[in-house]
Amino acid sequence: MTISDLAHRLGISKASVSYALNGQSGVSEATRARVLALAGELGWYPSSSARALSHSRTDSVGIVLFRDPEQIGAEPFYMSILAGIEGVLGAHDMNLLLRMVDPGAVPDERTRDLAVYERWAGEGRVDGVILFDHVRDDPRPPLLDRFRMPYVRLGAGPDVLPSVRNSNVTVSQAVDAATVVEALRERGHRHIAVVSGPAGLVHEEQKTEHLSSYAASLGMTVVKCRSDYTADDGGTATIAVMAGLVPGSPEFPTAIVYGNDLMAVGGLQALKRLNLSVPGHVSVISWDDSILCRLSSPGLSALSRSVSEFGKNAAQLLLELIAGHEPRNIQARPGVLQARESLGRNLL
Repeated sequence: MTISDLAHRLGISKASVSYALNGQSGVSEATRARVLALAGELGWYPSSSARALSHSRTDSVGIVLFRDPEQIGAEPFYMSILAGIEGVLGAHDMNLLLRMVDPGAVPDERTRDLAVYERWAGEGRVDGVILFDHVRDDPRPPLLDRFRMPYVRLGAGPDVLPSVRNSNVTVSQAVDAATVVEALRERGHRHIAVVSGPAGLVHEEQKTEHLSSYAASLGMTVVKCRSDYTADDGGTATIAVMAGLVPGSPEFPTAIVYGNDLMAVGGLQALKRLNLSVPGHVSVISWDDSILCRLSSPGLSALSRSVSEFGKNAAQLLLELIAGHEPRNIQARPGVLQARESLGRNLL
């Protein structure tokens, strides 16, 4: 079924059918209603390739995740954020093109996912992209600027300003760090550990820096260890921090802050293997909240935030850029600490 077929059945021109289907002026409301009614009755949909040619648009946005695909499937954060993005795109009849690049398959991390963006721009596959996991001297924004590709940085620092084709969903790591450290100080913790995500990610560096500096301002000390966001490596990092330390000694951290929920769950298991009780010997806080935190035993205290709202805001900003609106930033709301069984007073 084509536009010509619809026009023939209705006894009107192809142009009138096209105007009616695309919500353009040039036809009466009565004619528009007839066209839409027949299209619905026949199950007719416009050709996406034809619309792309006529409108110079693909009606698609792209996301490249520089992550092991198996890790993405296990992490609630990404599932929630993609759900928020898809909710907005679906409401505007836009498509999401998702590509995952396994870091293990990339010889040089500096090249990251650049080849994907270059191909998308060259082939005209997407109208804009959403960027995750920002690094120092990130090569992606200059590349996208060169291709005149609209983009939104999700999780940028509050000091990152919008530019010609770039808007941002910004997050204040300082505010969230203060919330976590204050909760620990109020419960008598003076020496804590931080198990963060991979080195090189700007938000992880800022998170660790703000946790350390705010703790120091309150006379607290911090020991730090890197992990890779997985439960297994979160457990390995926990053992590296805690093994050989005696509860009650000056070097013994009485609380551990994990960069995400998977690492926190792995940390709980490692603490059990070390015969350290939670929260009797060690309190545990996750930077991300999810169903994993609520179902773990004991329940994991965590910073709760609307992750799907991050995705919704990023998608909305990108659609605005694609439509030609002025770039702008949206400041994400700070996390709210959900104090569950894993957070207790320092009894050592």
